[in-house]
Amino acid sequence: MFVCAAPRGRVRGQLAPVGQVKRGFTLLELLVVLVIIGLLAGYVGPQFFKQIGKSESKTAAAQIDALGKALDQYRLDTGRYPSNEQGLNALWTKPADENRWWGPYLRKAPPQDPWGRDYQYRHPGQHGEYDLFSLGKDGREGGDGENADVSNW
Repeated sequence: MFVCAAPRGRVRGQLAPVGQVKRGFTLLELLVVLVIIGLLAGYVGPQFFKQIGKSESKTAAAQIDALGKALDQYRLDTGRYPSNEQGLNALWTKPADENRWWGPYLRKAPPQDPWGRDYQYRHPGQHGEYDLFSLGKDGREGGDGENADVSNW
């Protein structure tokens, strides 16, 4: 009787025994998955960035509301709103010519708008006792969507 000394397991040209099949992905399967991921990113990405723009405008509106409340508190204490020269910094640091200042009226220095610019303050305002606004993403008056101005009126 002749016995062949072959290595255990898979022999060249023979199928592997059941349960020992090597598994993997074909190139076609990988390409299909990449196409699906690309389609999802193409749909979800713009929706995601649209929400970011909305959240920046909402953040600006919330900050303007908080600054407006601080300005009202300043007025209650001093009897008037800060002048244009004093600006919003009068809510954080005491103006030299103000005797009835009981601030600070903000926990920290006045913030910039979500686009990195200072909020605009005018006293007297064209739309009320004071105007407080941000020029939006584009930094210019007017606009719509993300470029729209955010104001207290």
